[in-house]
Amino acid sequence: MPIHNADIAAIFEEMADLLEIENSNNVFRVRAYRNASRYLQEMGKDVRIMVQRGEDLTIIPGIGEDLANKIQEIVETGHCSVLDKLHKQLPSTITELLKIPGLGPKRVKTLYQELDIHTMEQLQRAVRDHRIQSLAGFGEKTEMRIADALAIYAGSTSRFKLATAAQYAEPLIAWLRTISGVQQAIIAGSYRRAKETVGDIDILITAAQKSPVMTSFCSYDDITEVLSHGPTRSSVILKCKLQVDARVVEHESYGAALHYFTGSKAHNIAIRRLGQEQGLKINEYGVFKGQRRIAGETEESVYQSVGLPFIPPELREDRGEIEAARSGHLPELIELGDLKGDLHAHSKASDGHATLKEMASAAQQCGFEYLAITEHSRQLTVAHGLDPTQLAKQIDEIDRLNEQLTEITLLKGIEVDILEDGSLDLPDSILARLDLVVGAVHSRFELSRAKQTERILKAMDHPHFTLLAHPSGRLIARRKPYDVDMLRIIRKAKERGCYLELNAHPERLDLLDIYCQAAKDEGVLISINSDAHSVLDFHNLRFGIGQARRGWLEKQNVLNTRSLQELKPLLKRTM
Repeated sequence: MPIHNADIAAIFEEMADLLEIENSNNVFRVRAYRNASRYLQEMGKDVRIMVQRGEDLTIIPGIGEDLANKIQEIVETGHCSVLDKLHKQLPSTITELLKIPGLGPKRVKTLYQELDIHTMEQLQRAVRDHRIQSLAGFGEKTEMRIADALAIYAGSTSRFKLATAAQYAEPLIAWLRTISGVQQAIIAGSYRRAKETVGDIDILITAAQKSPVMTSFCSYDDITEVLSHGPTRSSVILKCKLQVDARVVEHESYGAALHYFTGSKAHNIAIRRLGQEQGLKINEYGVFKGQRRIAGETEESVYQSVGLPFIPPELREDRGEIEAARSGHLPELIELGDLKGDLHAHSKASDGHATLKEMASAAQQCGFEYLAITEHSRQLTVAHGLDPTQLAKQIDEIDRLNEQLTEITLLKGIEVDILEDGSLDLPDSILARLDLVVGAVHSRFELSRAKQTERILKAMDHPHFTLLAHPSGRLIARRKPYDVDMLRIIRKAKERGCYLELNAHPERLDLLDIYCQAAKDEGVLISINSDAHSVLDFHNLRFGIGQARRGWLEKQNVLNTRSLQELKPLLKRTM
């Protein structure tokens, strides 16, 4: 079976979990596995290809010789001997329990030793029978929190983050296009609409009559189970548990099928209703006037049949796109190539993994005119945040480096912590020397809606505040957004003349699409940033672009589509 980055990352994460549950004293070893797992999930380059080409894996951040050898073993054999040894000591299912908020390694070990719990089902029964609260260090309130967390977990486990799904879906679609007789192959569904998570993958294919595409599809190396196999439709489960449904459709129905299987359901219903009003029947086979097919070969023809222009997939949520199309006010959505720079990135000075020069070179290769270096501030000690002296040193270093750089400019910034009282983590004297100040909430996520909102509003009143990073604080499927009045935040940004970030990191995709649209309506510019911590992270911007398109953003709504010359006055006006 082909090995994907996500597979290797999952193995390293499981090794770290098992070592922690086992009470390993080597915290550095645990941390190394976790860091390696995170880097592998975030990077766009395929590690399997690197191994096949004999490339040096130690160029990957956090990967030394030992981990490089383990990666090579996993790619070549499909497993890791060290993990096999750990499985002999603890059941492999036990690491699933760590996905429940409130269950750290110590508590999981207690559950295993005291109640012989090592599966989710056993944990659910123990909660139902109220056996958890009797354990030392737990109690009734903890048991109730575990019950709530189990309910949330049950509703989220069947979905994959968009970036994770991409690791499996994109190699598969590329492979399908090489099969004899295949003419078109495309991923539809929520993946095509760039939703932040997907439940499964829908693939549409057109092919010559004798093409072996369905047989080949069902023999793909990454498959663990074939649910159904037919000449025009097959359904399989990949080893990562992602279900993939593939359909072969006729050329004259391709556009109608693509429209139907892209969705959303609400959008499709609205289009069908428009068709019915005009005496048309619209389904996955085409657009029909009585028994006669009048459209359906292309998606454009489907929309034209009901008097509408083509509506981009990311907008198809029945949130006003049909009305906008009818009135001629569909947005001209932003493209990745519209970005001129990135306003949120880290270097080795804090928790990044490359030098300033290396980050500048990588950004330049993306075609950027500028890159803002925004290390963490001193409050975030876990990320080696900078104090005023360290930041002053970096400011001088960036100035010297800019004298050498010819095709890109490094901007001087900081990702400064917004403290609980709304003040910023660094003094005005050092913030005044920067090109931009990115404020971020990294603590006290549990504050009430009123207190969290006032905290951020006060920070935005600071004269040096430029940009609010990852505004909701959420981590997809890991941490809910903190409770905040986002509309007040957006309107404060408008009043203050500052900006909001759309953080493109696949774990965040924060700002939410509905708030991107609200910011656009209020005239507040959004900065689409990578939050890069290595030279490999800029590829994540494509996921941010997908989120921005779902939020109706156009080029002019995005701060960092401006040239450096156009950007500088916009940054200065917030200082």
